[in-house]
Amino acid sequence: MRLSGLLVAGLGLAVQVGAHGDHGHGSQRPIVSENASWMEKHMSEEHHAAEFDAASFFALHDFDSDGKWEPQEILRTYGLMDDSNKHVSQQRKDEIVREILGLIDANHNGLIERDEFVGFIDEKHQTLPDVGTGPGHHGDDEYEYEIHHWEKYHDENTKLEDLTHPEDIEHFKKHEEMELEQERLEKLSKQSIVLENIPAKFRRN
Repeated sequence: MRLSGLLVAGLGLAVQVGAHGDHGHGSQRPIVSENASWMEKHMSEEHHAAEFDAASFFALHDFDSDGKWEPQEILRTYGLMDDSNKHVSQQRKDEIVREILGLIDANHNGLIERDEFVGFIDEKHQTLPDVGTGPGHHGDDEYEYEIHHWEKYHDENTKLEDLTHPEDIEHFKKHEEMELEQERLEKLSKQSIVLENIPAKFRRN
């Protein structure tokens, strides 16, 4: 079955025979206090990490590994590149970038460098503020599905027929559509003449 193959290939998790419990089993993220900082909540929810320091947080969110955060990386860290925040206006995104740069960008070059971030956290004893845009989803679709749904509600004993939650159906529907489109493109690439590109008046009926 196509879906079974996608599950194994897409998530790297085996679909095995076994009983499916109710919501709430599976891997658990570290528990943090309601009074925890946004950074602590982000690391718990998005990365399942309870212990981290300023340098490791910076490196984890230096998405191109160049030793500095550009504005796009600030936005991505706060989940503003994710579909869950597609309603956030560009004006608000620009305001958030200015706010974060204003807090940390000591040399005013429009970037946050590693030493600036570490100094902000360790020397000034500050933390990244909660800007009201959620926990900061910034993984790809596979990562977000696995960490926010699969690990909460499924485990290695989940059977294919147990994947009936709306999140499961939507996730694998996307996979199905992508695979069908890939098959269509492969068929087109094998044709010496792409029939769809021939104007209708030149086609045989």
